[in-house]
Amino acid sequence: MAWYQKNLEDLLKLGVAAIKVDFGEGAPLNGVYGSGRTGWQEHNLYPLRYNKAAAEITKKAAGTSLIWARSAWAGSQRYPIHWGGDAEASDGGMLGTLRGGLSLGMSGFSFWSHDVGGFFPATPRDLYLRWLPFGLMSSHSRCHGLPPTEPWEFDEAFQDVFRKSVELRYRLLPYIWAQAVDCSQKGHPMIRPLFFEFPEDESSWKVEDQYLFGSQILVAPLFEEVSERKLYLPPGSWVDLQTEKSYQGPGWVTISAGPVRAILLGRGGSAIPTAKPGLHTGAMDFSDLEIWVLGASTEAKGLYCPTTGAANLAELRVDGSKVSLDPSQGKVSWSVRHLGA
Repeated sequence: MAWYQKNLEDLLKLGVAAIKVDFGEGAPLNGVYGSGRTGWQEHNLYPLRYNKAAAEITKKAAGTSLIWARSAWAGSQRYPIHWGGDAEASDGGMLGTLRGGLSLGMSGFSFWSHDVGGFFPATPRDLYLRWLPFGLMSSHSRCHGLPPTEPWEFDEAFQDVFRKSVELRYRLLPYIWAQAVDCSQKGHPMIRPLFFEFPEDESSWKVEDQYLFGSQILVAPLFEEVSERKLYLPPGSWVDLQTEKSYQGPGWVTISAGPVRAILLGRGGSAIPTAKPGLHTGAMDFSDLEIWVLGASTEAKGLYCPTTGAANLAELRVDGSKVSLDPSQGKVSWSVRHLGA
């Protein structure tokens, strides 16, 4: 392990931010380790040791234990982050990816994502656009797979949808950050099944092709080459984040996707902190927020956390146009926008 960590440390000192812990987790059955244990005995434990070694040297050299890991076992949730490996670039591969992610999240892993579009073969244009919001509405995002993956390798219409989708994620970064901090403190998954928030709603236990992104946003990806889909709404009111149209659950509805090729709904009564998107996170002003208040009520609440300093959550409350943070989180200015009022 010392030899391996030394090689990683040399890379980290050059400025590498995170190590992709990939393709080194295999334990050959006939291999014998320094402990005298065989690959058969180490098969499940070795991925945990592999992730731990990379995370610990990253913490020492770079101050954070962030890695980009494919394999895992019980305990690997201590060494985030993880992604889903080489998914097939197909409708079935996309649906299977979500099912796997929901299962991993319920196994104690807060932060999980996947390769947008799948890994192989080359992703068809329409599938790429439908998979994109699924990847962007995850704790972390990556467009990766057999080429072409760069948006400029497609047409201008593709680039326009790609840009709108990415800008929506950037706009939601204050929400994503606060939800991520909440998940890390509670051990909750960022991508969670509907029943996680609605355990008493029987129908929510039967849905496996939708998910909640944090506690306040529902995502229903398009798993076919269509422009609308039937989805289940848990109890309460829901607001389409693209059209601002309101819906009432519980029940099944058919909704058309907007420019971003998925159904994205906010939970009524939520206060979602957003920021003006920039070319990169370093160009964004996270101290100037626009609070999205969802639904007809003038009262709403959500979570807020500053992107600098200690990761201390505050409850965000909106009453009419008055916004309060408890406890106070420093110097933040904001405006209020009502959606679905």
